[in-house]
Amino acid sequence: MAVIGFIGLGNMGGPMAANLVKAGHQVVGYDLVPAAIDAAKAAGVTIGESPAAIAAAAEVVITMLPGGRHVLGVYGDIVPVSRPGTLLIDCSTIDVDSARKAHALAAEQGAASLDAPVSGGVGGASAGTLTFMAGGEADAFERARPILEAMGKKIVHCGGAGAGQAAKICNNMILGISMIGVCEAFVLAEKLGLSHQALFDVSSTSSGQCWSLTSYCPVPGPVPASPANRDYQPGFAAALMLKDLKLAQEAAQSAGAPTPLGAAAAQLYAMMNAQGEGGTDFSGIIRMLRGEG
Repeated sequence: MAVIGFIGLGNMGGPMAANLVKAGHQVVGYDLVPAAIDAAKAAGVTIGESPAAIAAAAEVVITMLPGGRHVLGVYGDIVPVSRPGTLLIDCSTIDVDSARKAHALAAEQGAASLDAPVSGGVGGASAGTLTFMAGGEADAFERARPILEAMGKKIVHCGGAGAGQAAKICNNMILGISMIGVCEAFVLAEKLGLSHQALFDVSSTSSGQCWSLTSYCPVPGPVPASPANRDYQPGFAAALMLKDLKLAQEAAQSAGAPTPLGAAAAQLYAMMNAQGEGGTDFSGIIRMLRGEG
């Protein structure tokens, strides 16, 4: 079993670190938030003095941080003290350019690295059923695979440096667009006098079928596990969806790719966040589309 450093023990990182402990690894973690530290301790994570101190002793260092500047800042601390051959895995969702810069920093020190953002939300992090989208060298991916498998059920090598982040933002652009489409259809159905269940029964088994409908239905009833049945408690918060859609738009502009629906989805989620609903599940955008709130 490996000695694993885990930097960022928040809503996602905390449960992921706990699953590594369950798998028998020695996990040394770090976070700035006392409540996150307390929860990690209760799950069997040892708390380190600093990211640099953790990296100096670890075989593998995993980061789960809010943005690209945070990742690059931490890499600036941990890469110089990492032992040759240390494996660095960044599971944050960040911009592709920052991911590639992190890979370059690791390479300068002789460390192997992956960008490996996740899909599956807090529920998937707790259950160990996340999907990992990995970018980096094939050797680094094979080293990381058994560690990622302790936290997820689907591990995909997407390509070279930054490819994991590219896959994540493309996937979440699809998700944001499709959720808005499903919500608009339910709002139209309500205006036309069609019940939620009737629309679900038809669309879930015909050409309108998609994950946003069948697994995450934005109205109460048809899918009991969806956040719509818990007053849209996240789940996946609207603020995080907006973050990912903005990353997708930055990438689209940099690559010269036309994404008109992605741009429209970003604008709508920006409106939802501006209304103070950033902490609401992203499927709660149906309430804004109804004109509520």
